[in-house]
Formats: sequence, C-alpha cells, structure tokens
Amino acid sequence: MLSYHFAFSGNKKKEETVMSDQVQPKIINRWWVVVGALIIQISLGAVYIWSVFQSPLKEIFLSWNERDVTLPAQIVLVTFALAVIFGGRLQDKYGPRVIATAGGLMLGCGLILAGQTGNFDDRTALFWLIATFSVIGGAGIGMAYVCPIATCIKWFPDKRGLVTGLAVAGFGAGAFFFAPLAKGLILGGSYQLLNAGLFDLPKIGIFNTFMVIGIIFLVVVVTGAQLLRNPPVGYVPAGWAQTSAKNTGTPQNIDFTSKEMLRTPTFWVLWLTYFVGCAAGLLVIMKAAPIYQSFSIVAMTPPIAEADFISISAQAAMAVSILAIFNSTGRILWGKISDSIGRKTTLVIIFLICGAAMLSLESMKTYILYLFGISLVGLCFGGFLALYPALTADYFGTKNIGVNYGWMFSAYGAGGFFGPFLAAWLMKKVADVPYQVTDNAGTIVQKTFAAGEYATAFFVAGIICLIAAILIGIALKKPVPKTEQ
Repeated sequence: MLSYHFAFSGNKKKEETVMSDQVQPKIINRWWVVVGALIIQISLGAVYIWSVFQSPLKEIFLSWNERDVTLPAQIVLVTFALAVIFGGRLQDKYGPRVIATAGGLMLGCGLILAGQTGNFDDRTALFWLIATFSVIGGAGIGMAYVCPIATCIKWFPDKRGLVTGLAVAGFGAGAFFFAPLAKGLILGGSYQLLNAGLFDLPKIGIFNTFMVIGIIFLVVVVTGAQLLRNPPVGYVPAGWAQTSAKNTGTPQNIDFTSKEMLRTPTFWVLWLTYFVGCAAGLLVIMKAAPIYQSFSIVAMTPPIAEADFISISAQAAMAVSILAIFNSTGRILWGKISDSIGRKTTLVIIFLICGAAMLSLESMKTYILYLFGISLVGLCFGGFLALYPALTADYFGTKNIGVNYGWMFSAYGAGGFFGPFLAAWLMKKVADVPYQVTDNAGTIVQKTFAAGEYATAFFVAGIICLIAAILIGIALKKPVPKTEQ
C-alpha cells in the first residue's frame, strides 16, 4: 500500500511514493481504467466498418475503381499505426488522459470534415476524403488507441494477457454496433443487430453519415478518456509477487528503451509476424462486405432486383458485424489462454488456424460458410491485437511501453496497407453485374456492381500465415537484457 512522505527543501515540496507491505494503497479501483479503455476502443474500432462505405462511394464517384475506393482504408491504417508511436511517446510523458482526449477530438473532427467530400469532383473528393478521414481521423485513432493499452498494462502486471485483450476488445466490437448504424443511415431502414430490427433510421446519405458518426465518436472517446490515469510509481497489485514471467522467461524489471529494443532480433521476429497477421486479417476485415456481395451476385441472374440487392447488402453489413464479434472475442479469449499456456505457443496456434481459414475461404461462398470462415479470421486477428502488446511488455518492460508498443504497432500499419492492397491488386473482375435501385426522385434506375474474385489474395495470405507460425516456433527467443549487452 502507499504511504506518502513529504520532504521540504527551501520553497520546494517533493512527494515520494513508497511501497509498504504493511499498509494498503489508497488508489482508485483499477477496473475503472478498463471501463474507460472499453468506452474509447468501441468508437475507435469503427474504422473496421469501411467496407460498408465502399459500394455507396463508388455509386457516387463513378470514376473511382477498386484501388481508389480502397486507398482511404489503407492510408487510415498507416496513419493510425504511425500515430501510435507519436501518441505513445506523448502519453508516456504527459499521461493517458490528455492524449486520449486529444485523439478523440481529432477523430471526431476528421469524420465531420469527411462529410464535405460530396462537394468536390471525383479526383478532389478522393484527396479530401484521404486528408480528413484517413489522415486527421487516423491520427486521432492512433493517439487515443495507445493510451488504454499502455495504462491497463501498467495496472495489471498479474493479468497481462487478459487485460490487454480486454483493453482492445472494444476496438474489435466497434464495427458490430456501427456497421448497421452506418448502413441504416446511408440507405434508410431499421437499425439491425443480428437481423433484429430495433428502431427506424432516417436515410441521410453517406456524407451526413460521416458527420453523425464523427460527432458520436468525439463525445464517446473524450468521455472515456477521463477515466484513464497511470498507477503510482512502483505499483503492484495486493497479494501479487513480482516474479519471473513463466510464459516468457524474461526477467522482470528489464526496461528497454526504444533504441535498445530495435536492436534486438526478438523485436524484428515479432514485428514481421505481426505484419503478416495484420495483413491477412485486414485483407478480410476491410473487404468483408464487397467480398460477400461478389460471392452472392455472381451466382444470380441479372439484372438484380432492388429488393434482392438490398437484402444482399444487409447480409454483407451483418457479416461485418458478426466478424466484429469474433474479432472482439478473440482478443479476450486468446489473451486469457496466453496467460495459461504461454504467448509463444498461443501465437503458433493462432497463425495455423488463420492460415487454414484463409486457404479455405474461397470455397465458403454460401452465407453460413462465409460467416464461419471470416469469423475464424476475425477470432485470430483479435488474438494478434491482444498478444503483441502483452509480448512487448513481457520482453521489453513497461516503463517505455507506450512508445515501444508504438514501434511494434507500426507492423499493423504496414499490414493494414498491404492486406487491402493485396485484395484490390489481386482481385480479378468477374463481371459488371447490373442491379436496380430507386434514386432520390423515386425512379428505378439500373447500376452495375463490379463483382470480383479474390482466390489468389486468399491463397497468398494463407501461405504467409503458415510461414509466420513456423518462424515463431523456431526463431522467437527472449531478448538479451540490456544489463548483459
């Protein structure tokens, strides 16, 4: 527990925090920090609903091709990852509450500004959307994202795998709540969760949807940020003995600086495999809706009736929500498992499952099979997001965890750029399938959907996941403590 002693020197007062085994520390309930983390991450995780926006954007900006409509998703993930490094350094210095608040303001403002995209011509609109949604919004996501993770790791050295899973679970769950909200606001209709219509939503179009969601994110993230604070220096949970970590074999109290960490082979093995896992997972997550639409529409006789197209779009949005559930569940499940059997063993298992799922996905074209396949991918992807921050703390310490995990998280940005790019680059257009839709004047018009085939992208992603499993098994070693370098 904490006892406080004050020393006075001239006009200066110094407060020293001393740990005592006899007295209980007078500190906040650490689970409130987890609550704040979940509140923040639910909004940040709505970045995964991008696939819901793709088809509506292509209907408005007719010159945009698959690579154009994928580019904002790629850049938001890269910006997000780079901002984690910057935000991690700032939160190590200024504390998590201030930096998470700033991140929430940036994210909200970026999306509100993205609502003006419709005022520009096709080329300018793409640059504007990237500058607002991807750069400003992505920077806000990154700054806010690192704060709950770094803070929870410091409060929970005894449950590191579980708590990092909880800290990022909201990020995976965000799409479950916001994908149907975005779809309902864009097209009109009811807000549906698991095919249950809960209430009606007005049809406000894609650009107003950006603005509404931006306002929601701003309010929610800033609110959650107020619950974040670091523990006292030297804090350990009551009754927990700080011993060597059985799952890593890494001595405790080893705190690597970023420069020291970047010089270790361990970091680069972790970084490379993290990149692979994120590339495979985000390939599916950022394309989940159009992939299913392609699977379904190709099997139908054109032109596709409006009711059928709306039904397929609703199923695609539901697939995004189901994927989000498993993405979120995987973060908690694999984090807890890694506390029991070790993070290295857990990672090998996750990569093997993910590789098998990616290699099988092309054959899973019925809705139930498709949900099963992408749910496995989401479950594994969630595990990556839970285990790598815990591994960063296990191997390199918690003193500099904000900036150190920022560097580790750059693998997510690289994977987030490469995965969706792989899907767009290797996608083979099968056909431009006509479908019917009612325009704003109430007239039924015919548009086309560019149906694609993603088999090659799935194959490449599956193979690199299996290679990552082998690399972890044979090459992941504990780092040499800096005192031995």
